[in-house]
Amino acid sequence: MNAGLARLQERGFIQQCTDIEGLSKAMDESPITFYEGCDPTGPSLHIGHMVPYFAIRHLHESGHHGIVLMGGGTARIGDPSGKSSMRQIISYEEIDANTKLFLAQIDNFLKFDGATLYSANNKDWLADLNYIDFLRDIGRHFSVNRMLSFEAYKMRLETGLSFIEFNYQLLQSFDYLQLYKRYGCRLQIGGDDQWGNIVAGIELIRRVEGAECFGLTFPLVMTSDGKKMGKTEKGALFLDPAMVSPYDFFQYWRNVADSDVERFLLMFTFLPTAECRELAAKSDAALNESKARLAWEVTALIHGREEADKALAAAKAAFGGSGTAAAGADKDLIPSKALPRADIAAGIGALDLFVLAGLASSKSEARRLVQQGGAVVNDRKVEDEKSVIDASWLDADGALVLRAGKKRVFRILAK
Repeated sequence: MNAGLARLQERGFIQQCTDIEGLSKAMDESPITFYEGCDPTGPSLHIGHMVPYFAIRHLHESGHHGIVLMGGGTARIGDPSGKSSMRQIISYEEIDANTKLFLAQIDNFLKFDGATLYSANNKDWLADLNYIDFLRDIGRHFSVNRMLSFEAYKMRLETGLSFIEFNYQLLQSFDYLQLYKRYGCRLQIGGDDQWGNIVAGIELIRRVEGAECFGLTFPLVMTSDGKKMGKTEKGALFLDPAMVSPYDFFQYWRNVADSDVERFLLMFTFLPTAECRELAAKSDAALNESKARLAWEVTALIHGREEADKALAAAKAAFGGSGTAAAGADKDLIPSKALPRADIAAGIGALDLFVLAGLASSKSEARRLVQQGGAVVNDRKVEDEKSVIDASWLDADGALVLRAGKKRVFRILAK
């Protein structure tokens, strides 16, 4: 097997491939140009978007050429794949603004060189399409019966599939055809929910150009407890530090389940495979150190080494080996918020305080936290949901260190 494919397989990236032997042979003969597409429908990428970009780095480092395709055109209608309802339509101006934000985040991670790793935007060929000509030249190659056989469409038929979304597969297939014509692209990669769209694009190129192209998909990453990868109490694990702080980003990885450590080290770091497996094979306190290593590596890749160092120091400041504050650590590194001392002196309901700190999304969640014994303020367990936190709870530094369970901490500073 080609070295680039072997690397992906060894690290758990490959879910399906249209012709693994044929693709391997083509990659051995010469560098292959591949692409992955992403619709900029929000202001930031989240960690779920990043699996293909890790794969892109592996393939690029193996000598192949990558195209990051921004869906400035397809984002105007929305991909039904993997969705239970129609995407909200957003303005063209929002899409263009999101495109710039996405590309900045991706460039920070991939380092575009403009020659073997670069970006394109399908708005360039989709925005001004003549619909009649498109149906005549492209639409005639698609079978509605076959389109409805793909899981993405079958699932949406139960909840309602709009005609505008039904066109999405044609547009994504047309993307592949355009990239083949313009750049000689012969491989499309993406999440496994894109399988039907990828196969349709390969078939379109075969019909129009008589050329052989390939498709490769990655598993949709779930945690060991069946949750979608990157989902937190506050929502998705976004890359934008204004949406998810580097410390919270770090803590997500530091607190993954033991059974997820090896898989996440292999997929979300560039540590050697043997080292990933060695780190994941540890147990107890040593495995916690492996999780800290995972957290540092991913945070450094996304936010830089300096932010990763700060997040690690903050975690050490917040937690010792038993979950208490580490002796001598810099508590100022713990995520914090200032409140007027007078407000604290007047008293704040414990439930309100945990919501204010972001350790609970609602008073109901804060109430459950108290009832389960997981709400702690300066090492004092909050026993009663009606408790009022006042100046008598402040520590010697004039702060309230709030803990939600063993893994989340926040510091309220009296000013």
